[in-house]
Amino acid sequence: MNTSDFNYYLPHELIAQTPLKQREKSRMLVLDKNSGKIIHDKFENILNYVNKGDTFVFNDTKVLPARLFGHRKDKEEAIEVLLLKQENGDKWQTLVKPGKKMKLDTEIIFSDELSAKVVDILEEGERILEFKYNGIFNEILDKLGTMPLPPYITEKLEDKDRYQTVYSKNLGSAAAPTAGLHFTNEIIQKLNEKGVNVVYVTLHVGLGTFRPVKVHKLEEHKMHSEYFVISKEACDVINNTKKNGKKVYAVGTTSCRVLESATDENGIIHDMAKETDIFIYPGYKFKMVDNLITNFHLPESTLIMLVSALAGRENVLNAYNEAVEEKYRFFSFGDCMLIKE
Repeated sequence: MNTSDFNYYLPHELIAQTPLKQREKSRMLVLDKNSGKIIHDKFENILNYVNKGDTFVFNDTKVLPARLFGHRKDKEEAIEVLLLKQENGDKWQTLVKPGKKMKLDTEIIFSDELSAKVVDILEEGERILEFKYNGIFNEILDKLGTMPLPPYITEKLEDKDRYQTVYSKNLGSAAAPTAGLHFTNEIIQKLNEKGVNVVYVTLHVGLGTFRPVKVHKLEEHKMHSEYFVISKEACDVINNTKKNGKKVYAVGTTSCRVLESATDENGIIHDMAKETDIFIYPGYKFKMVDNLITNFHLPESTLIMLVSALAGRENVLNAYNEAVEEKYRFFSFGDCMLIKE
């Protein structure tokens, strides 16, 4: 398949720049993955589409305030650093602007408490920085860092908690698992009251999520890897859900990637902690995920390819075109889709 097979027209004004005041008030396009039938609804009615014994799988990663601003030690020139991934100890894989001037051993000053040195340069230009600090790193980062919003969001985020899910727990992501942004504690409580299982996995989202696919043929694309953890307790619940003939709902593409990475060819999911570079696109046979809650994704992105693998490319592009006509809000702060059987 070609990357261009996943293109669609999106007017710029439909890219949501700010989150809604109330998380659950977003619109929800419900797509039947088999027939392609579409229903327009509100996310707050999500409970109408689930049954007792079904399981929702949430990604409880927490976004780092990973964008830092500083200057070179020897000059006042402004430097922007984006933390991507902790390598070991105080060494982090980062994106640095302007990158060309960030040669080995270059030092960056962020404040009296925090500085860093370039200790390695990777093949695609990322810099490994080793940080020095006075105090506790995460506390300093929380004070100095800002949320790493995607490049298509140009308005300032007034409340940085709105780029976190209400259940975020494990710090380590460079981007939010945005399908989860629609959930409130009240909706999760109502799921429990209905007899729906709620389990959590952790996948730390990397910025590879936003990187464009640069090859024409999908098969030639090298997927970024992301670290995930899934517990035995979560696996037991998920395996029992399948055993009882109920449905597994992945909340977001990140949860979907965990579920498909940790499930064997017999449809049994196992606890593990490892990196995954799974690339899901049409032709992929799902081993675990039945239904998916997800936002609307960028044209030609690996995420729209994953969604198309679950619901069919024509069904998905038809749904996206209808969402454009109906003026849904797109991308991270936008509306959502429920893809179900």
